[in-house]
Amino acid sequence: MKYFPDSALVQLEFDKVRNLLEEHCKTELGKQMASDLRLHTHIDYVKTALQQAHEYKQLVLLQEHFPNDYILNLRNELRLLNIQGAVLAGDQVMQLRKLAESVGSIFRFFDADRQVTYAGLHGVVKDTHYEKKIRTLIDEVLDENGQVRDNATPELARIRMNLYRKRTEVRRSFDRILQKLTKLGYLADIEEAFLNGRRVVAIFAENKRMVKGIIHGESDTRRTAFLEPEETIELNNDVFSLEREEGKEVYKILRDLTASLASHSGLLETYHTILGTYDFIRAKARLALDINGNFPMLVPYAQLHIVEAYHPLLLLYNRKNSKPTIPISVTLDKNHHILVISGPNAGGKTVTLKTVGLIQLMLQAGLLVPVHPTSQIGIFRQLMIHIGDTQSLEFELSTYSSHLKNMKYFMEEANGKTLFFIDELGSGSDPNLGGAFAEVIMEELARKHAYGIVTTHYLNLKVMANKVKGIMNAAMGFDEQTLQPMYKLMVGKPGSSYTFAIAQRIGLQPALIDRARKLVDEGHFRLDKLLNKAEQDLQKVEHKERDLQKLLRENERLKREYEQLADKERKSQQVQLLKLQNKIREDEIQYLKDMERKMKQIVIEWKRTDDKQKVVKQAEALLFKKKEKAINDRFEKKVQDRFQEIGGTCKVGDQVKIVSNGQVGKLVEIRDKRAIVQLGKIPINVKLNDLVVVKEKPKEKAETK
Repeated sequence: MKYFPDSALVQLEFDKVRNLLEEHCKTELGKQMASDLRLHTHIDYVKTALQQAHEYKQLVLLQEHFPNDYILNLRNELRLLNIQGAVLAGDQVMQLRKLAESVGSIFRFFDADRQVTYAGLHGVVKDTHYEKKIRTLIDEVLDENGQVRDNATPELARIRMNLYRKRTEVRRSFDRILQKLTKLGYLADIEEAFLNGRRVVAIFAENKRMVKGIIHGESDTRRTAFLEPEETIELNNDVFSLEREEGKEVYKILRDLTASLASHSGLLETYHTILGTYDFIRAKARLALDINGNFPMLVPYAQLHIVEAYHPLLLLYNRKNSKPTIPISVTLDKNHHILVISGPNAGGKTVTLKTVGLIQLMLQAGLLVPVHPTSQIGIFRQLMIHIGDTQSLEFELSTYSSHLKNMKYFMEEANGKTLFFIDELGSGSDPNLGGAFAEVIMEELARKHAYGIVTTHYLNLKVMANKVKGIMNAAMGFDEQTLQPMYKLMVGKPGSSYTFAIAQRIGLQPALIDRARKLVDEGHFRLDKLLNKAEQDLQKVEHKERDLQKLLRENERLKREYEQLADKERKSQQVQLLKLQNKIREDEIQYLKDMERKMKQIVIEWKRTDDKQKVVKQAEALLFKKKEKAINDRFEKKVQDRFQEIGGTCKVGDQVKIVSNGQVGKLVEIRDKRAIVQLGKIPINVKLNDLVVVKEKPKEKAETK
């Protein structure tokens, strides 16, 4: 991305955001990538960078572990791999093993589902592969502590076996000597030590001539002498010789291992870059969490539709000091591509301008930005900025001369892919003349379809915004009652500078304020007053709209509560109905249990008595007489509720009711004065005159009854 002037990134404080990002990086490569953060104009690159940061942010929010915790800086080891004949030490080789192991964990993390869910993160490793042979080569030679294994080569195994035996022999011999010297009382408190790689005994200096051996040194007080006994000299020589052989063999093994790993140096460098890249992505996600950064919608053309945007540095500062931050919403499209912001000083005009500029820079650097996710942001190819005093001592330019020089560059280089920001357009000169030039500059930038934001106090610029196509007004809110800025951007109308209101707020004498009012051109004063009144009226309308929205939300809440209560009542009725049904079933079960008990009693009575006829009468009375009327009444009512008698001659196929027992079935056959009625699956032979034709009542009527 091309930007003007060279200090544009510093003026928009992009360097501070870059420093915050670098602080979140853990690896040297990640810090370097943060320091080298660049602005891009290729939408696919920007989209991929944003998607990766967004996916890592989701991992953090979901508390899902991503295996890139191992912090590495292996530039030196990787450089040695590419030098022929170089030898890596065991601990250096183990660092390379950890590098391969960490990358292996990342490859295992991306199973089939995660490759789809986290496609952006998977793209980092998509074009490479995990080589198991690297770990195998190292594990065959080194143990978990980075020491060369005894079985790395047959020669090393032989040397270490001999070394073990010699050391054991030295230890036993040394123990015998210590016992002997202890009995003689020659040993000092230290008893034994190692000097120059040789095992020695500590004896009192006055006894050093009494023991045969080689003296390797004395203590600082010269009261203790360190002596290698004669009996162990030859054994120590053998141990020393074997240790040198071991060192040579270990060096040879490590040299061969380094040469084997050198064939994978390119892949290992790729692994190192992968871990640094994931560290950089993690830093972007962590920064996004700090500043409430989100992934907005990217559009392939120049456009800005920023919803609820925050200046990231101001947000962090206010959060630290427990202060609120007011978001802004700005839209720049092909129909309204230049926004003229007016309003009082210290009202937030410059902060608004810097917020939009910094968010655009962050987005094109691949950083998540503090806006609502529904925001739509396009890609611009160049950014121009003019903020603050640009007086140049080097070229002997005044503030206004420097201002015009920059505006000349703007008008010559701007196009439909340009995003520009001008603070206090036309300032530094006579208001009338400066305002005239400001109008010309605005018209030219509008003619070139450049996108931008301009802040001003000039009334003529506020007026022209309603006349020139592509330019629209906006104002920073100001509460005239409290005489305090609201830091709220209101798009669609110009704003008053509140010159006299601010003068009143700081305590200027009323007489002086009145004198100043009289000196102002009447038309100018009336226009500013109208803007003032329009702004206050708009604030009142917005306040009423907020109250209305509050009432609507309260109405929605009450509606939801009513629906919940109604739903609860319906469920309660259903529960009561089920309870009633269950109660009826319980009564039926109780009746059947009672019948079962009485029938058992009748069976017992049948077995005991000789008067069988009496028992039969009891059973008949129980089964057919008791409760017979109640049962028949219930059955009859059920049939009446469902069916209606229509009378007439019975014909085959009619639905009929048997008068004697109230059952309803289908007439399937007529035989003289008798008929066959199908009751379910059972055909019954009844008298024809015992039948009456019926029809099923409509459900609505049945429910009404």
